[in-house]
Amino acid sequence: MSSSDIYRELILDYYRNPRNFGKLDPHDIESRDSNPLCGDEVEIQVKVSPDNKIEDIRFHGKGCAISQASASMLTELAKGKPLEWVKELSKEDILKMLGTSDLGPARIKCALLSMKVLKTGVYGYLGASLEDSDR
Repeated sequence: MSSSDIYRELILDYYRNPRNFGKLDPHDIESRDSNPLCGDEVEIQVKVSPDNKIEDIRFHGKGCAISQASASMLTELAKGKPLEWVKELSKEDILKMLGTSDLGPARIKCALLSMKVLKTGVYGYLGASLEDSDR
């Protein structure tokens, strides 16, 4: 079995058996986005700990195996990490997490959708908490 076959199996496992799938209530961060080209949708909800870490995280959505597996893997990776960690997250981190670098341009968008959603939510949350502390 080649390494690309192993990673393909891993992606399919995360797609068929998503980790951290569902709604999180209560939550501090909620963000969603979609990729209209292929119909992927991802929503992420985060519970933030008092020391600004990702205490709990869930995702909900639909779409291709890559978008949903990427969201599932990202929630596992992010749990327990400081919110600041999310700012440093890169395309390379996601591709490494998925175990591949040979995704075409359309599939890259699928793989990166959950990162985009998480970053949008965290930036919104951090921006709102900065505004609150200015008052």
